[in-house]
Amino acid sequence: MTVYIDPPTWPGHGRLWSHLVSDTSFAELHAFAERLGVPRRAFERDHYDLPSHRYADAVAGGAVEVGSKELVRRLTAAGLRRPKGRAR
Repeated sequence: MTVYIDPPTWPGHGRLWSHLVSDTSFAELHAFAERLGVPRRAFERDHYDLPSHRYADAVAGGAVEVGSKELVRRLTAAGLRRPKGRAR
């Protein structure tokens, strides 16, 4: 049961963002995000978008830091990847 976060390197809306994912289930991911106080509207298909100022909070809460490619690899291996443009 692990939640992962990549570095806040993704630009959008005038800030940088990280992605928060689970390698177990969306239920685990939603529970983790709720404990951090991250609104459900930040969930997009298979991850939460987390602004850079919340990165340390996620790590302190137990998220494991990994690179972006490793994050996608783990998400895909768990069968939880939901790419844009594909209905699921």
